[in-house]
Formats: sequence, C-alpha cells, structure tokens
Amino acid sequence: MRRAIYPGSFDPVTNGHLDVIERARKLFDEVVVAVAHNDQKQPLFTLEERLELLRATIGNMDCVQIAPLDGLLVDFAVQQRATAVIRGLRAVSDFEFEFQMALMNRKLEANVETIFLMPKEEYTYLSSRIVKEIGRLGGDITKFVPPKVVEAFRRKKSQ
Repeated sequence: MRRAIYPGSFDPVTNGHLDVIERARKLFDEVVVAVAHNDQKQPLFTLEERLELLRATIGNMDCVQIAPLDGLLVDFAVQQRATAVIRGLRAVSDFEFEFQMALMNRKLEANVETIFLMPKEEYTYLSSRIVKEIGRLGGDITKFVPPKVVEAFRRKKSQ
C-alpha cells in the first residue's frame, strides 16, 4: 500500500488544501492528513477544532485519514508506514522553504520522499493566513473555504 502524509496547520482548511488532497488521492492508496501543532504560530482554531473541521469536511472521503501531528514529521511518517510527504506549492516563494524542509527530512529519514503538488490555478493565491485576515476584517470567505469552516469562523468571531 502506498501511503502519503499531507501535513499542515490547516488553520483553517481551505479549498486549496482540499484540491491538494484530491490530487494526492489519485497518486496514493491512502493519504493521512496530519494536523500539526505549531508552537510558533498563534492559531485561530484549536488543534481539536481543526481536526473536527477536517472530519466534517473530508471525513467521509475514501482513502483519507485525519490525525494529529506532534513532533517530527519524518517520525510520524515512519510510524504511519508512509513513503511520501505531500507539500503544496502555490508560488515560487513557497519553493525555497519547502525545498529546504524536504532536504532536511531526507537527511533525517531517507526512505520518505517529498512530493510537491501544485493546486489548481484558481487556488494559487489562497492561504489560511489570508483567509483569516479577510474574515477578521468582515470580508466574505465563502469562496475560499468549505461551508463548515465559514460556520465555525462566524461562531468564533461572535465569541
């Protein structure tokens, strides 16, 4: 079985993330969407909320699992018996950081490859950070995220 890990903070999950998951499903027998806890980021949604939003959005998708990720990505990949890590590339600006991470991961675990996937052109400008900013400023995020995320964002904003 060919299994891949698609890691990210998914704060929140966007239509661009969903597009990369769909592309990865075509290449692998199973995709594990790994929701990372990152001490360096101040997330809008808690880890449990992000996991729940993904379950509500893609929980019934064939050959996709959702799991929390804490610690080194390559250790998680080995634990999950994954042979690849999926990373989305939107623009050249993403490449330098992602390339560096891919090389470091290869040094740490040579049996786990990094696969770069580009989203559809209509999602190349899309990031969770931009979506959060639009939402905070009262803009319409319905074109950028699944409906469950729109609902969760509205609830969060009204708190």
